[in-house]
Amino acid sequence: MRADLARSIRLFRAFRTEQGDQQGYYTTLAADTAGLLRRYVDLRDRLVLDVGGGPGFFATEFRAHGARCVCVDVDAGELAGQGAPSGGVLGSALDLPLLDSSVDVCFSSNVLEHVPEPWRMASEMVRVTRPGGLVFLAYTNWLSPWGGHETSPWHYLGGHRAAQKYQEKYGKPPKNHFGRSLYPVSVAHGLRWARGERRVELVDAFPRYLPWWYRPMLKVPIVREFATWNLVLVLRKRP
Repeated sequence: MRADLARSIRLFRAFRTEQGDQQGYYTTLAADTAGLLRRYVDLRDRLVLDVGGGPGFFATEFRAHGARCVCVDVDAGELAGQGAPSGGVLGSALDLPLLDSSVDVCFSSNVLEHVPEPWRMASEMVRVTRPGGLVFLAYTNWLSPWGGHETSPWHYLGGHRAAQKYQEKYGKPPKNHFGRSLYPVSVAHGLRWARGERRVELVDAFPRYLPWWYRPMLKVPIVREFATWNLVLVLRKRP
């Protein structure tokens, strides 16, 4: 899979259908994400933990490539929803209900911005990954165009103001409540955490939905916060 402009256009087109066709959007995203993950690890016979995996779109795709996959989610309704994989475990991303060094790959997609202590969650992902195993962490940074999720672009006015604007326009509160289920995380903090976490080696960092030639933007402070959209951190746990 080549991270070219055509891929980016395809993903953004799918993204526009998220509200009306979640099945189609997340199936497309899961297939693309499996392609990204397989650049770094052969999924065959690997035990993969999907943190915040919910209905199991990613787990289903990973299994199609030979992985054994378990989802951990704090929401029992999500785990019980359509497409939920067997072996789902109810638990918090901040205190993963797994032993140290128990999985080959620890994966999470767009969950980090929904927990009050994001780097505690990241640390937990490292803890449960075996030495030599892979951590694949993707999240939406707050200052990106989609940082406020459904309240975007009003989030640039502030999280609480964005919720008010959403309420005014749609006559209902947003799904994601700033300070309760949506928190501001940044590209800078993610890179700083990854480079300072002694238990891992930072293998790669890149903007998830953008072409390969966009990678140098991550070296430009401030600008990268607005331009990255979604950051992927790929880490290898040290022996």
